[in-house]
This record gives sequence, C-alpha cells and structure tokens, in this order.
Amino acid sequence: MNPETRIGHVHLKVADLERSLKFYCGVLGFELMQRFGDQAAFVSAGGYHHHIGLNTWESAGGAPPAPGTTGLYHVAILYPDRRALAEALQRLIDHDVPLEGASDHGVSEALYLRDPDGNGLELYRDRPQEYWPRNPDGSLAMHNARLDLRGLLAELAGDEG
Repeated sequence: MNPETRIGHVHLKVADLERSLKFYCGVLGFELMQRFGDQAAFVSAGGYHHHIGLNTWESAGGAPPAPGTTGLYHVAILYPDRRALAEALQRLIDHDVPLEGASDHGVSEALYLRDPDGNGLELYRDRPQEYWPRNPDGSLAMHNARLDLRGLLAELAGDEG
C-alpha cells in the first residue's frame, strides 16, 4: 500500500443528532461544517470538509449495539501534541464526561471514552518516532501502562482562565 494512504473520515450512526452535535461540537470542540436537517451533520477540525459524519438515517431513536456483537471498537482522534491532548482532557473534565481508561502505549498517550451513543472514542497524541520504544531487533515494543493524568494536565500550568 502507498505510504501516503490515510483514513479520511468516519460516519457514525447516532440516535439523536442534536445530542451528538452537543457532544462533538460542544464538548470535543469540532466545528459544524454542514447539516442536512435533523438527519445528518458533518463536523471537522480546522475547516476540512468533514472528519466525522453523524447521521440518523438508520438509527434515529436507536439503542447502542449490545456488548459481544461486532462493529466499531473505537474511532481514534489524533491530536497534534501533548498540550492539545491535555486541553481535550480538561474539556472532558469540564463537561463531566467520564473516561473508561487512559494509557501510555510508549508510542502514544491515549484517553478512552464513549460518546452519547456508546461509540468508543480514543483521543490520543503520538510521540515522535525517535522516542518510540523498540526491541533489540528494532521492532516496536508498545506497552499498556497507566497514563499520568495529573502530569498530562500539568501541560496547562500557567494558563489563565
């Protein structure tokens, strides 16, 4: 596969478009780019046409998938640096959004949570590749350690307001 290949955007089936927009725009901070009535909306970071599509075409009023079924595990949202991830954590705290987990994988630091429809989300930042842990043979040595949330929030120290 061409190394320039990227995963572009994701569409999520949601039960209530307004509730989802309050979460994705109001809590996470995405920008509403376009809306199709009460059935679909497209949100982005930085003015891109859309990173996430939210729609009720097959799911209006629906329930989250039952545990033990197939489907989406989580959507991973990559933040540009540690400070941006700390800002995201602070937004979650400010909006009383609970975390399901927080991990240091060596190559990245990640926060895990669920959106209002039960879709899994990973908010993360990658470390520069030169700091990735490696085995003696050069292969990745990722791990699953506890992420120090206080240390992450310390990135915001000195901010006013």
